[in-house]
Amino acid sequence: MAERKKKTTADEAENLKNQAQSGRALIGLERVLKALRSQKLGKVFLARNCPAKMKEDIQHYAALAQVPVVELEQTNEELGVLCKKNFFVSVAGILGE
Repeated sequence: MAERKKKTTADEAENLKNQAQSGRALIGLERVLKALRSQKLGKVFLARNCPAKMKEDIQHYAALAQVPVVELEQTNEELGVLCKKNFFVSVAGILGE
């Protein structure tokens, strides 16, 4: 079972990478929260070491918008590299799926 979850998380990270490269991903807390409030996101991704307050806010608004939240195994540093950004990324969202 744990192996299946790991594969799924790796698949989700790959999906985020592809969406970021195609320009369909939003990066950053404020942009993701704004998109959640206007119900424009299809999925939200959190880094493994995302701050607790940020995680609570995202999960609250995602629940209201009925958007799934995926907690990745990557740290915010690894997520920044995955999205080809030169800064740490704790939160990312994919526009409407």
